[in-house]
Amino acid sequence: MTSRSPADEADAVVRAVLDDFTSRRHLGVVVDSPPGAGKSTLVVRSAIDLAAAGECVMVVAQTNAQADDLVARMTLRAPDVIIGRLCGKDHLAIARALHLSRSNVLVRDKLTDLGDAPIVVAPAAKWDFVPDVRMPWAIIDEAYQMRSDMLLRLAPRFERALFVGDPGQLDPFTVIDNDRWTGLRWDPMQSAVAAMLRSNSHLPQHQLPYSWRLSTRAAPPVSDAFYPFTPFEPGTTADQRRLEFSTRGLGGGAVDETLDVAARSGWALHELPARHTVRTDAEAVDATARLALRVLERGATAWSETEPGGATVTAERIAVGAAHRDQVDAVRERLRHMAGGDRITVDTANRLQGSEYDFVVVLHPLSGRRDATSFHLEAGRLCVLTSRHRQACVVVARAGIQALLDSHPSSEPMHIDVPAKFPDGWEANHAMLAHLEPFRVRAA
Repeated sequence: MTSRSPADEADAVVRAVLDDFTSRRHLGVVVDSPPGAGKSTLVVRSAIDLAAAGECVMVVAQTNAQADDLVARMTLRAPDVIIGRLCGKDHLAIARALHLSRSNVLVRDKLTDLGDAPIVVAPAAKWDFVPDVRMPWAIIDEAYQMRSDMLLRLAPRFERALFVGDPGQLDPFTVIDNDRWTGLRWDPMQSAVAAMLRSNSHLPQHQLPYSWRLSTRAAPPVSDAFYPFTPFEPGTTADQRRLEFSTRGLGGGAVDETLDVAARSGWALHELPARHTVRTDAEAVDATARLALRVLERGATAWSETEPGGATVTAERIAVGAAHRDQVDAVRERLRHMAGGDRITVDTANRLQGSEYDFVVVLHPLSGRRDATSFHLEAGRLCVLTSRHRQACVVVARAGIQALLDSHPSSEPMHIDVPAKFPDGWEANHAMLAHLEPFRVRAA
């Protein structure tokens, strides 16, 4: 008896999800998805299958960018299905420009103007302002990013919901003090999934088993560090991914050495000398920008299962991730003065969630710090930053993070009735640094 391929196994899980969801036996179904496991594909397929069966479905995204991406995917899969894109007036012109060439997409700011569109896609914040609507089906994308208070407001608008998201990435956050709600069943700062399951633990839960983004070199360390209880495997084989440079590194010093290590192994740690610095560490910012730009200068080519003949790694296929907006602004400013650098994506972990690139350069959240706050130790933040790549990831950091972690062990207070979250940031950071150790390149 031959074992099934990863594609067959993944398809079997998707069919099980759709069977549970459309059987009408459950008011909700939860699907956990590791990075690049086909979460958006599942959302799109579910919505289109319901529309094909004559049903109406509301699709809830968390941002306008996510909503526009889902609409674009739906039009490719089902060009004959009318899709409604509901958005606020401030995003109306942008959405219309994005979907102008798609004849089956209606972009409106009022639900009543979408007629009988069987699929309506909008961010949660927009659905919150749609009065007097109740649909039989809802699909909530990035459900772990949605706060439970938003789910409470949207719940009257649908009968059954499919919750799809990545449990290992960033939780909902707020800038206000939320200790007054900690431990309560209706704590608004829980994710929508956590709050829903605390009151409905009997609902079916599924997990997508393979990552199609992370390679055989990337999936194991990410799974071990961030998904200890929901492990996953790569959906591709070792010989399907390869990254090469058309020119050898001459005169690039540690930068070129780092890129060569990353091309061979899929990972590299570009380590700067130990030093306490301000958040916008000029040396770290410069190294991060030069590494990203050097990928272009050396003419990187990526081979994969979708591009077996190889494809040039252009600026649009490179990203830089950081923890803070001021760090992002500093890297962008540095790249702006480099030829071609202004086309490289630079953003925070929050905004990079859900995106995918060939090559990613990460400015480590703990680099150069004197302390390890809960923000910088957040496991989901490092998970997002180190799981966006298909080919290689380079982490830029000052030496001494392990010592910093040891001197600031996890000391978050324990609260009654609050489930412990695993892994904690201390453990996840140590695990990822241990993995990067063999791929370390010291920069003078």
